[in-house]
Amino acid sequence: MTENGGVLKVAMPKGRIYKQASKLFRQAGLPIPEDFDDSRRLIIPVPEAGMEFIMAKPVDVPTYVEYGVADIGVVGKDVMMEEAKDVYELLDLGIARCRMSVIGLPDWKPVIHPRVATKYPNVASQYFREQGQQVEVIKLNGSIELAPLIGLADRIVDMVETGQTLRENGLVEMQEMFQVTSRLIANRVSYRLKNTAIQTLCDQLGRAIAVQGGV
Repeated sequence: MTENGGVLKVAMPKGRIYKQASKLFRQAGLPIPEDFDDSRRLIIPVPEAGMEFIMAKPVDVPTYVEYGVADIGVVGKDVMMEEAKDVYELLDLGIARCRMSVIGLPDWKPVIHPRVATKYPNVASQYFREQGQQVEVIKLNGSIELAPLIGLADRIVDMVETGQTLRENGLVEMQEMFQVTSRLIANRVSYRLKNTAIQTLCDQLGRAIAVQGGV
């Protein structure tokens, strides 16, 4: 339990990150049942750990934490950079490791004012601005790889884990922008009011990360 008598509310992304995060939480000694990994419930109480998990779309996790409906959350660095929410970043969990890259067809030729399709318009705009390149950014929500294949965009900015999807669609990485891992974030008020519980969790996770050679 937290020091104010309530539970620690944790916003967790559904899918791949949750599988890795829940495993890390267990390695840190937290009693999270493994059958929760396949649960379709949206709110999962874990009273023996003094915690409650809120299952959310990854892009929504920082919003839940910023507005305080969750005390802490697990979110990819890519989402944090794109959403730019007012939260504390507490810990690099070292999971869900991948990279943000500029991608295109192998025969791509530079053009004036190219179009770039991405799910991350803010990240892409800042990156090309820092490179001194003028681009038109087109926001898409899915199947980003399709954009250069049908002529919608000259290049795309997207996450790459293994590169298998790119290879299957005849695309290549042109530049790696930065590495991405999942982070533990906290609501600013919760971090003050529930500091002992949050810091204890950080310490437990930090030890688990160190044991497995994480960051």
